[in-house]
Amino acid sequence: MSSAEQTPETVPGAPVRRRHGRLTAAAALCGFQALALFAGGLYLLVSGLTGDPDSTSQAETGGVTLIALGLIPLLAARGLLLGRGWSRGPAIITQIMALPVAWTLLRASGALIPAGILLAVVAVTALVLLLDPRTAQALGIRGRA
Repeated sequence: MSSAEQTPETVPGAPVRRRHGRLTAAAALCGFQALALFAGGLYLLVSGLTGDPDSTSQAETGGVTLIALGLIPLLAARGLLLGRGWSRGPAIITQIMALPVAWTLLRASGALIPAGILLAVVAVTALVLLLDPRTAQALGIRGRA
């Protein structure tokens, strides 16, 4: 195994770092959001290509945008699982961006209301996990001296 592939768990004599439960939970929520964005993007893209929506170009653009936006929480989830400090920022930004979307869904009607509730619960839960000082400590993020 090359030195680039070695992790603290595989390097002899290195301290063993265990993944914190909050990191795993936050990563799971970010991964869930990424999957939801990918699914929504694929739905819009397919419906735009089949000609079902009012504006096919808007549906296609929206689909590509949602898929691209899904990369942010996906990368953040991977970084959180690997214990990378940089991943906390994109994860927090994703949650902050999700809150106005949840509010908009809550003010809609029909099946969008439960979707808004779910999104709000996921975003608030993830923010609580990500902003916990123990999460920052697990990621090696130091506060101001």
